[in-house]
Amino acid sequence: MPHRQPLHLWIVRHGESAGNVARDAAQASGAARIDIPERDVDVPLSPLGHRQAEALGRWFASLPEDQRPNLVLASPYRRAVETAEGIRAAGALAADTPPLLVDERLREKEFGILDRLTRAGIEQLHPEQAALRSDLGKFYHRPPGGESWCDVILRLRGALDTMALHYEGQRILLVAHQVVVLCLRYLLENMTEGEILAIDAEGDIANCGVTEYVPSARATPGGALDLIRYNFVAPLEAQGAPVTSEPDTKS
Repeated sequence: MPHRQPLHLWIVRHGESAGNVARDAAQASGAARIDIPERDVDVPLSPLGHRQAEALGRWFASLPEDQRPNLVLASPYRRAVETAEGIRAAGALAADTPPLLVDERLREKEFGILDRLTRAGIEQLHPEQAALRSDLGKFYHRPPGGESWCDVILRLRGALDTMALHYEGQRILLVAHQVVVLCLRYLLENMTEGEILAIDAEGDIANCGVTEYVPSARATPGGALDLIRYNFVAPLEAQGAPVTSEPDTKS
């Protein structure tokens, strides 16, 4: 039986958020904590983040209709939902696209007791966790009340299974978070821990950066998706929207 898979898959990191801006300010001042009043799930896009989402939406809208997304999945976090809605409002989607589908398995990595702490704050307030993270590495380190990358990967395996079962042959736009983008690459490309962490070390994924897959032309058992773009920001540059690549709110 042929392997079920999307016809086209775009994975997009959300636009710049108010949390990204607050994190930059905290890092610049040497503060231990990031000053954000909302829960992480409620952090909105910044004004620039809205511009980035609109710019990316206009790029999708420039494609022939039969090459645009016709299904949109998003993390439930406000910044991801606002990005997806901004892309859609710019005319990015095929006419028959159903309403936005929110999947909690696409949510941001949870940092538990390290939530809203800068690197300096972690070292100051939880030195034992800083040491443990250094020993284990970010792939396996799970802070109390939080998740490791492996935990994120486990829930994403289920999300990919759902996509294969219910959305075969669809052109899917998925809007989520930096770690989610990386962990999906790990899964879709059958990477090792070392390979995905090397990609992570090259630099942050740009806000509204696009990672794109199409069905493989190779005769591989079970089928596969081939990566054709990673961290693609030309749509923002073409529309004059500044490119930002701040790390996520939590260190």
